[in-house]
Amino acid sequence: MKEALLVIDQGTTGTTAALFSPVNLELIGVEKVEFQQIYPQPGWVEHRAEDIWQSVISSVGALLSKNQVKILAIGITNQRETILAWNRKTGEVAGNAIVWQDRRTAARTQELRSNPKLAEWIFGKTGLVCDPYFS
Repeated sequence: MKEALLVIDQGTTGTTAALFSPVNLELIGVEKVEFQQIYPQPGWVEHRAEDIWQSVISSVGALLSKNQVKILAIGITNQRETILAWNRKTGEVAGNAIVWQDRRTAARTQELRSNPKLAEWIFGKTGLVCDPYFS
């Protein structure tokens, strides 16, 4: 059986799964599954957690159904600053994911940045500038 590296890129508009040869990194196959963008208000961008999960399952499933390979390793990248909260006892999601493009906290982060000491404290604690990009 042919060996391969599986790469999963869970992005803002969908998930791409790709297989590469472990010897020369030649592309063996690729599948992309998109999911719905939700705009509940101007400046707000959300995703349903189940849509994200299903896009990963579907893209990897379609790729592996077309390519009979032995997976040697899996690499994963994701949206990073998109945030999702869930109930730690039940595992149920608390709502839609807030996407890194969302601007709902713009006024609040501007207010926080207007206090240099507070903005410095936030940076010291998190390593991040106070910006709506970091939900």
